[in-house]
Amino acid sequence: MSAGCNETQDFDGATPQYRRALWMVIAINGVMFFVEATAGFAGQSMALKADALDFAGDTATYALSLLVIGMAIHWRARAAMVKAASLLAMGLGVMGYTAYSAVFLNDPSAPIMGSVAMVALAANVMSAFILMKFRDGDANVRSVWLCSRNDAIGNVAVIGAAGAVAVTQTPWPDLAVAALMAALFTSSAVSIFKQARAELRGMAAMPTGD
Repeated sequence: MSAGCNETQDFDGATPQYRRALWMVIAINGVMFFVEATAGFAGQSMALKADALDFAGDTATYALSLLVIGMAIHWRARAAMVKAASLLAMGLGVMGYTAYSAVFLNDPSAPIMGSVAMVALAANVMSAFILMKFRDGDANVRSVWLCSRNDAIGNVAVIGAAGAVAVTQTPWPDLAVAALMAALFTSSAVSIFKQARAELRGMAAMPTGD
């Protein structure tokens, strides 16, 4: 993936194909938020709750991406910074809630975790496939790809945690995966922020006409 400013123009998403792709993944993520949030509380799974929060954040940030398509690069870069801030906030929030849950341990349902995570994985693989050809671009476009990639990784981890919960009969695998997802949110936020900042610096360094 490209990052920062270079001699070539990064794809900015201003095509009908990309707009259609975004609408499709917005719909997928919106539906899956409600599915996973319901299952997360029913199954007392912190990992499912974290993944549901990710679906909600993705729905909002994809809508923001759609809004700024075609705008000047400084608006697209600033939108990417907003998305980076939201990812960071989610990461910190999940870390805090996971720490709280470690003190007041619940008993997550492995069958609910595994079955819902499989559905979520299918939804995210579909979203990633839809966005695959748009994964290289400016910070606004790249942030969408990173969110979809994070979702698929998170779902695989939740499936693994469900198996570990079933085998160990303890909630610790569920909490470990939630912490891993929080770290992934934070890492992606830093990556998006760095690229957006580089784009803004590159724009500031461009010579202005008379």
